[in-house]
Amino acid sequence: MSKSDPNRILRLLPFFAGGLGGFLLLINRLLTAQITDSQARSDALGVIEGAVLILVGLLWQQIQAKTPDTVTLIGETGLEFASELSEVAKTELAWASHLLLTNTVTRSLVVYYDGITMLRRGVLGKNSQVKPGAILERALSKAKPVYLVNLNLYPGKVEFDYLPENTQGVICQPIGNKGVLILGANAPRSYTKKDEQWIEGIADKLAVTLNSFKG
Repeated sequence: MSKSDPNRILRLLPFFAGGLGGFLLLINRLLTAQITDSQARSDALGVIEGAVLILVGLLWQQIQAKTPDTVTLIGETGLEFASELSEVAKTELAWASHLLLTNTVTRSLVVYYDGITMLRRGVLGKNSQVKPGAILERALSKAKPVYLVNLNLYPGKVEFDYLPENTQGVICQPIGNKGVLILGANAPRSYTKKDEQWIEGIADKLAVTLNSFKG
């Protein structure tokens, strides 16, 4: 299901205004028995103005980014912690994951740290344990986030079997130099730059927490 475009009517206004203006100029010209030089110049300017408005309306339609289609992720909703986590670490992970699930397009979330799957929350995948593949290893080794804007386009998506099988977009955000925050979205190309910056900040906070309170 596509999200509705709240600016659709606004973007169509120049197109309709230009068309209406041109139509009224035509009617005025047909009903005028004798055309003066000044009226001819005014009509020419009106035609140009109407054409510009129509062009603006058409351009707005073309440059407006299409809202990505969302899907309902396949899987059961749940919350799972690693048994070795302290209560403080569990509380911190619960807080961070809640923020991400309620304020971004994230629908499935996994925290992998120091070789252990620390947290799974949201819509859960079939595999309960993270086995790092090439994409996750790259995020770990380079300590830089990997954003797969449309997971269906990547052959390596099979490594994300701990996320719902129809996950549309994935962010692998490093947590310090030991772990990764893995976020699954229900729509492709749906994370904004602001979302990415916020996710990075939360991952930095989790790095401190997990390094201090693990065990």
